Amino acid sequence: MRYFYTSFLILVIGLVAGYFLGGWEGVYIAGLLVILEISLSFDNAVVNAKILETMEPIWQQRFILFGMPIAVFGMRLLFPLAIVSIVTGLGLFETLQVAMDEPHRYETILKSTETTIFAFGGAFLLMVFLDFFFQEHDVKWVTFVEGSRMMEHVSGVANIELITAIMVGIGLGHVTQDFGIVLAFMYGVLLHSLLGMLDHFLSSDTVKSGIAGFIYLEILDASFSFDGVIGAFALTSNIFIIMIGLGVGAMFVRSITLYFVEHKTLSEFRYLEHGAHYAIGILAIIMLIKITTPVDEVVTGTIGIGLISIAFLHSLWENKNANAIIGDNN
Repeated sequence: MRYFYTSFLILVIGLVAGYFLGGWEGVYIAGLLVILEISLSFDNAVVNAKILETMEPIWQQRFILFGMPIAVFGMRLLFPLAIVSIVTGLGLFETLQVAMDEPHRYETILKSTETTIFAFGGAFLLMVFLDFFFQEHDVKWVTFVEGSRMMEHVSGVANIELITAIMVGIGLGHVTQDFGIVLAFMYGVLLHSLLGMLDHFLSSDTVKSGIAGFIYLEILDASFSFDGVIGAFALTSNIFIIMIGLGVGAMFVRSITLYFVEHKTLSEFRYLEHGAHYAIGILAIIMLIKITTPVDEVVTGTIGIGLISIAFLHSLWENKNANAIIGDNN
């Protein structure tokens, strides 16, 4: 429980701030946004934990210490402001003034860029999933897919994840007939590849590069936050309530991540990592679908939580069976 003390403290502070910003309605909306962020990013916590396990302890602490302000103020406040600023040509402070004085105009401008944001974020998350999917795993979850002979042959193809992503990008271009969307998609693919290259040069055989891992985790968090930031406007146009709700949710996700790392949860529950990556793959597909067709965030969050819950329960069942076999042998 000690991992969550700070998160609960920030939750209380956030809800009090929500009350001063919007009364009891502000408290209610901030609470809903916390739940929205956790549901959309729970799989992010699992993947974060897997990466943090391979990093030095000092970088694990820096992920919390420096990553939290980046997550709350950077991705939930400054990033949307920067997008609107670029689109309108206004300065950052002028854009902030628009967000406070003309929230509906701010929302309209931000939503006008959402297809490009979804293309970029969807591409990055798709690469995260494909990297995992085509890796060789000692533990297989969906065995009829992961253990099939076709998968064995396909996963041996050089750069298969990159080839698959490029094919998706070309298909997206044919569907949308929008060069800007295709360009944003390719930038997402390129960014993931560049981060992989950076990690390759900076990492040792056993320890993941601290700076490369930190940057990767922050960009991964950003990719998950796109959906929440844009979807939050369905509840409120107040950018500060949005920042509070999503920021507190992000803090809980980091607390969950630390809990997973300290308790070696991914080692104990063998299918949890698989469930998280399948959830990320589906989130990536949903983000790409949302370029042309609206999809409710409730659907996205439910699928993510559902897959991880199934993976968790399946892991428990396997552990119980393994313990029973050991007991019989003794």
